[in-house]
Amino acid sequence: MERVSLVAVILLGLAAAACAQQASNVRATYHYYNPAQNNWNLNAVSAYCATWDADKPLSWRQKYGWTAFCGPVGPHGQAACGKCLRVTNQATGAQATVRIIDQCSNGGLDLDQGVFAQLDTNGQGYAQGHLTVSYQFVSC
Repeated sequence: MERVSLVAVILLGLAAAACAQQASNVRATYHYYNPAQNNWNLNAVSAYCATWDADKPLSWRQKYGWTAFCGPVGPHGQAACGKCLRVTNQATGAQATVRIIDQCSNGGLDLDQGVFAQLDTNGQGYAQGHLTVSYQFVSC
């Protein structure tokens, strides 16, 4: 019986960890990756994840907008590369799915300017220089 209880506790812990891959009140700034102008080439934009993801098919690289990730919750470094986030502007509810292609140091996200514009539906993000967002890791 103790063994069953231990297994149940471990499984509940793993489930909680999987659900914890989200954060709110995160600062999102913008960066000019210009993926279309750079032919969706991770090497051309000096993205950290290029080492592992530059040879992925074009359809993979252009399926989602790009972001650098240094958020408070979730994997960092190589472990974050290629993962996707659903990002929500907390002020307006506007959402976008993005792929992590880079790392940053602002404690949040550094969205490609096109994604930032898509989320900044009321113009306050550009006025403030950042958005306040929530994110959740999602399947790509």
